Amino acid sequence: MQNLCLAIVGAPLFAALSAGLFGKQIGRSGVHWLTSGAVGLSFFLSALVFWRVVIGSEETYNANLYQWLSSGGINFHIGFLVDELTATMMIVVTFVSWMVHIYTIGYMHDDPGYQRFFSYISFFTFSMLMLVMSNNFLQLFFGWEAVGFVSYLLIGFWYTKDTAIYANLKAFLVNRVGDFGFLLGIGAIYMHFGTLDYVEVFSQTSALQDKTIEILSGYEWSLMTVICLLLFVGAMGKSAQVPLHVWLPDSMEGPTPISALIHAATMVTAGIFMVARMSPLFELSETALSVVLVIGSVTAFFMGILGLVQNDIKRVVAYSTLSQLGYMTVALGVSAYAAGIFHLFTHAFFKALLFLAAGSVIIGMHHEQDMRKMGGLRKYMPVTFITCLIGSLALIGFPGFSGFFSKDAIIEAVHYSSIPGAGLAYVAVLGGVFITALYSFRLIFLVFYGKERFDEKTRSHLHESPLVVTGPLVCLALLSVVSGGLAVSSMLFGDYFGSSIFVYPEHDVLAALGAHYHGPLAMVIHGLAQPPFWLATSGVIVAWFCYLKSPEIPERIAQSLAYIHRILLDKYGFDRFNAWFFAGGARTVGSFLFRKGDSTLIDGLIVNGSAKVVGWGAEVLRRMQSGLLYHYAFAMILGLITLLALFVHSGFFAD
Repeated sequence: MQNLCLAIVGAPLFAALSAGLFGKQIGRSGVHWLTSGAVGLSFFLSALVFWRVVIGSEETYNANLYQWLSSGGINFHIGFLVDELTATMMIVVTFVSWMVHIYTIGYMHDDPGYQRFFSYISFFTFSMLMLVMSNNFLQLFFGWEAVGFVSYLLIGFWYTKDTAIYANLKAFLVNRVGDFGFLLGIGAIYMHFGTLDYVEVFSQTSALQDKTIEILSGYEWSLMTVICLLLFVGAMGKSAQVPLHVWLPDSMEGPTPISALIHAATMVTAGIFMVARMSPLFELSETALSVVLVIGSVTAFFMGILGLVQNDIKRVVAYSTLSQLGYMTVALGVSAYAAGIFHLFTHAFFKALLFLAAGSVIIGMHHEQDMRKMGGLRKYMPVTFITCLIGSLALIGFPGFSGFFSKDAIIEAVHYSSIPGAGLAYVAVLGGVFITALYSFRLIFLVFYGKERFDEKTRSHLHESPLVVTGPLVCLALLSVVSGGLAVSSMLFGDYFGSSIFVYPEHDVLAALGAHYHGPLAMVIHGLAQPPFWLATSGVIVAWFCYLKSPEIPERIAQSLAYIHRILLDKYGFDRFNAWFFAGGARTVGSFLFRKGDSTLIDGLIVNGSAKVVGWGAEVLRRMQSGLLYHYAFAMILGLITLLALFVHSGFFAD
């Protein structure tokens, strides 16, 4: 197992370094064969690990490879923990990354930074694998920061665009806010547990579950609550939960393949995975679970609404990612960790599909991303249309598609939960179903149906994307259909995750839900009579009526609800508030420090002041040096009298 793990993480790392350092020598085709082959190898080896650990029930592998550092009695190790949760994440990360690598060959074909891009995405894959395979908090933090660093490079890949530079800086800074909380949480764990090893930390939870600490004098906090909330701040940054969500829509400034990779299988899922991995800690704090639940429900509902007013095809899909991450977070908040990971699993396929389909449309439209300038594309791009439709049906949770099984399980789990905030969350996730269907099929109808809203020049060049682009779409579409039905029984209601996820019996809503489960087909039939199905259907019908039957209605609604429409276009004012409070505040403080500190204190007092003192002193001394003998004689006599006075006063001449 150790050699397998080393090969899985080593292959994309080797490919990334080779493409980055020797890209010109290897050549464009050599780079894409090397990186795609390396990630493909990682996928097949991950599938072997998945087979041995999940299907073959091989024992969990947990071993340290080497000691990285020893300081003050603290030993820091690099090692791997491969259990059911890790194996699931490994196969998702490597498969989606492999599809993105293949797709990139077609999408980035004419880009001058071709080799550099492949180097970045391969290193991104390596970083995410190190994160999910870690067996300690040190290595987790390394992977956590590495995916953040590479996302900075990828979002700003087209560095000549001001918007791309703004977006990658925004992503970097917002994630530093989350990472600061995450690092504090890791520090608190080491302070009280004395170790950074997962297994050793989890083995001490029962002994420390009632421990309290004083952050402010006289106020006691549960240690577990503090640790979990700090860790969750990190998850809020990486998995883009309100209010640390603002970086994710702007990440669309990067090329479409990286949008798919970030949103589907790597960076944004890191926070979901981390909370599930830390389930033995979160189960000990109902307060932390309640916070997770409320934050997730707010994100799921309110970020979905913003997708209704977006006209950029990639931004619509981006806001759907925010909403779906909210669903996963809601599942974590009601202790349905398995449902959250199951939705992560299914979401990876249909969300990667939607982004890559959007990229296919952008290629066909000569890099036009405004949906208002599209229409009727289904007859020009039939494969892209069918696969995008499949991805949308999976996203809205249409019965039988993969998203149906995972999303409905989350909604029902929330319904069964008694965690504070569950009532609010249930309303939010139900409302989110209607909104998801509405903005998803708004995209379908505006892009693929209706009249053609592009010029003759664009029409003359419109055609289906090449096989290197459509091939990954077909593979992902197939998984968007079948993955949910194949995995639902074992992932949600079986012993799929074993001991990798811990849930207290009183929090185990999936066990209560499982008492009514009778197989995938029965779940589909039952779902046809449930509110989510009818809400999703209503959303599709409203989208058809508003964007095909009577396309003037959205404009009339926007005019009649102009104030609300402005709020939505302003994205609830988060960006404006950040620009005013944080960026503006920083500029104000900086300006004050410049005026008072730099100009007045340093330049005015210290630098110029010292020069003036020296000049004044020199002027005084210059005037004293008159060159007249009687002046010097007078000064000597005056000095002698002064010395005699001092000696007499001090009794120097006394007996």
